[in-house]
Amino acid sequence: MTEFSTRAVHAGQEPDAGTGAVIPPIHVTSTYAQDGIGNMRAGYEYSRGGNPTRDGLQTLLADLDGGVAAYSFASGLAAEDALLRAYLEPGARVVMGNDVYGGTHRLVNRVHVPWGVQLVVVDMSDVDAVRGALEGAPAKTVLWVETPTNPLMKIADIAGLAELGHAAGALVVVDNTFASPYLQQPLSLGADAVVYSTTKYLGGHSDVVGGAVVLADEALAEAVAFLQFGAGAISSPFDAFLTTRGIKTLAVRMERHSANAQAVAESLVGAPGVERVFYPGLADHPGHEVAAKQMRSFGGMLSLSLSGGAAAAKRFAESTEVFTLAESLGGVESLIGYPSEMTHASVRGTELEVPDDIVRLSVGIEDAGDLVADLRQALTR
Repeated sequence: MTEFSTRAVHAGQEPDAGTGAVIPPIHVTSTYAQDGIGNMRAGYEYSRGGNPTRDGLQTLLADLDGGVAAYSFASGLAAEDALLRAYLEPGARVVMGNDVYGGTHRLVNRVHVPWGVQLVVVDMSDVDAVRGALEGAPAKTVLWVETPTNPLMKIADIAGLAELGHAAGALVVVDNTFASPYLQQPLSLGADAVVYSTTKYLGGHSDVVGGAVVLADEALAEAVAFLQFGAGAISSPFDAFLTTRGIKTLAVRMERHSANAQAVAESLVGAPGVERVFYPGLADHPGHEVAAKQMRSFGGMLSLSLSGGAAAAKRFAESTEVFTLAESLGGVESLIGYPSEMTHASVRGTELEVPDDIVRLSVGIEDAGDLVADLRQALTR
């Protein structure tokens, strides 16, 4: 099996050996019978340490991203925290973009910085700024790349940044949540690790919270595996099952998300009340050429600024009928959010503060015409 869509359906998902069930059963047990002290059947002892349903998901994730191993966690932030703890030490440095997900910045700034980690925030699209942030970096340095970014849809050149990071001795991590492994393959572009909120496109149905780390290095994979076991922020068997079920349709969903988002973005350009549309699929987007080079298509996320400022942005976000006002993203249904007071409230007053005229759209798989009409009527309101 070599093509993505085939692997998404079958990798790590062999029919059950005992019954022939095409979909492997959900192993909801907490513990496993032993045939003698230390003589474990199939290597399973206790579900914090290993569970067949979670293992199936992890095999699938590693396969889709081309990693040596993948580990599934209870949330995206739990996955990020495990990776950071596995690699960092007091005195280490994290270099991240000035438009990353607010929760990621909060995790490093409020949890890891008090532990003694340095945090440097730069514009990842400015190569000179990144190079400067890496100068004199300690031995343990992480270059944290998010592309497309949340919510301003900035694009970073993964291959270029990986080369720059490695020249400085840094571990290069890519948050690939917005793109998913179907649209973008960071490990093949030189990254050392990929992180996901599997809550989003991988799960795809707004019914499960989870996270994952996929790694290219065996030693770091072992360190993350230990923290998954030792700290215990694992995904439950049922959450692993739901995520695996979602991944089976990832390719076809991402095609529809991308096509719909392109149609929505083009319809909003020049629309009354719209100051600017942020979507890498638009030819005038500053990162369009880089995105076209490293992505299969441009994804389902976009943002826009309203010419009426904060008041207009809030009214618009509260006036849609098909788009649901809610946090999160990546589900089959279209969502609308006001990042300044919702997803990015934790970074207000910092260098990552989101302008208050910005509205973020997670474009779902509904009929594109209905989505465009809904946004048009909201703008009229």
